[in-house]
Amino acid sequence: MSSAPRRGLIGVEATDPAEHPVLVVPAPLTFADVPLLCERLRALYGAGVDEVVCDLAALKRADLATVEAVARLRLTARRAGGRVRMRNAGAGLVALLELAGLGAD
Repeated sequence: MSSAPRRGLIGVEATDPAEHPVLVVPAPLTFADVPLLCERLRALYGAGVDEVVCDLAALKRADLATVEAVARLRLTARRAGGRVRMRNAGAGLVALLELAGLGAD
């Protein structure tokens, strides 16, 4: 159940049915990868999921492509009527998201 961008995999971890699915965000991440991430997120909501956890652990570097991805994933979730939670963001990414006004919801 994963789609392959140019580098790495954007996968969804199998989870217990009582838990929310986890969308794994790959590294390195570029602006070109963001639409595929959003497409995968939309597919999860289309399958009846109401909340998705995005795992950002692979992203060791905080940059504007990552900020764009987080902003677009949140917008995609809102438009689909779902919720998205980010987990395992590094300190640099958390600081950059705060600076961009995309800190904790």
